[in-house]
Amino acid sequence: MGKLQSKQKRNISRYRIDGLADHSSSTQSVQQYSPAHNDAVTSLTSLTSEQCVSGGKDKTVVIYNWKSGVVQQKFLGHERDVTKVTCIFQSNRIFSASRDKTALMWDVKSKAGPLQEFTGHELGVTGLAVSPGGFKLCTGSRDNSLRTWDVQTGICLQKSSISRNLVTHICWIPTESLVIQTSEDKMIRIWDVRELQVTHTFPMKQYIQTHCDTSPDGRYCITCSNGFGGEGCEATLWDLRQAKLKVCEYKGHLQSTAACIFLPSGTSSFPLVATSAHDCTVRIWNRDTAVCVGSLCLDGAGTLTSLVSSDAASLLCGSFNTGIHCLQLTHWNGCSLREVARF
Repeated sequence: MGKLQSKQKRNISRYRIDGLADHSSSTQSVQQYSPAHNDAVTSLTSLTSEQCVSGGKDKTVVIYNWKSGVVQQKFLGHERDVTKVTCIFQSNRIFSASRDKTALMWDVKSKAGPLQEFTGHELGVTGLAVSPGGFKLCTGSRDNSLRTWDVQTGICLQKSSISRNLVTHICWIPTESLVIQTSEDKMIRIWDVRELQVTHTFPMKQYIQTHCDTSPDGRYCITCSNGFGGEGCEATLWDLRQAKLKVCEYKGHLQSTAACIFLPSGTSSFPLVATSAHDCTVRIWNRDTAVCVGSLCLDGAGTLTSLVSSDAASLLCGSFNTGIHCLQLTHWNGCSLREVARF
C-alpha cells in the first residue's frame, strides 16, 4: 500500500502546468485572521452560511465564523489527531472522528464536553457520516470495518468488516439509506445502512481512493485518487442511477488528490466540482465536460486536505502548513479563484 501523504517540504513549483490560468495567492492581498488550529487542518464541514467546523492534528474541533474571522467555539476531548468532522447544516450538533479510535458528538452551544461518545473501533476512525435526519451515525476505520450507531444512546447498531477495506472516507446519499465509502484497497462501495450490507461495488480503480462526495440531488458521486507525477491523481464522476456508470474523469493534479466536492449552484451556467491536492492547488471543473475552468496554487500550504463550500461564491480549503484558506470564486471572463483570507 502506498502512503497517503507525501513529504510536505517537497518543492511543489516544478509541478505546475504551463498555460493554465493559475494565480498564486502570494500576489494577492490576503486578510490574516487568528488561526483556527496550531497544527495541520485535517477536515472541514459547513455548519451555516458563515460558520465552518474544522478538525486538526492538534486534537481540537473548532467552530469558526469565517466571514468575521472569529473562533466561536473550540472543543477538546480527543486524545489523538482529529481525522474527520461532519454535521447537518444549520443544526446544533457536530460530530468528530479521531485516530484515538473514537467518534464524539458535540453541542455547538455547550462547553461541557461531548454529548456522546462512540467507541468500539480497534484502530483510528477515518470515515464519518451522519444521516440526513440526524438519528444515525456511520463510521469507518482502518480496522477494515464500518459501524452504525444510534446517535442518542451511543449504541452500536451494526458492524461489518471486509478484508483490506481500510476506510478513507464516507458520505451519505441524500434522501437514501445509503452511504458511499472509499478505501485504500482502491474500491468504492455503496452500503445499505439498514442492514449494513454492500449493495454495489464500482470497478476497482488503479490507485488508493482518498475521498468522496455526493451531489445534492443524489444523482452523482465524485471520488478521487492518490498518485504522483500526474499518474493517478484524478477525480472521477459516477452516475448513481440504475446503471451506475463512470461519467468522466478530471485530470490535471500532479500529486495525490485529497478532496473532491460538488459546488452549490450559482452564477455559473454549468455545474461545477472542485478538487484539492498535495500539489498545493485547488481546481474548479465543469462537472459534465471535465474541463478545468479555474485553478489556484497556494504556495507553501503543503497538502490541501479538505474542501467545503456553503455558497456559490466562497470555498474553504484546509491545509497542512498554513491553516484554512478562504477562496473567492468569480465567473467573470471564465471562472477564477482568489484567496481573500486565511485563518
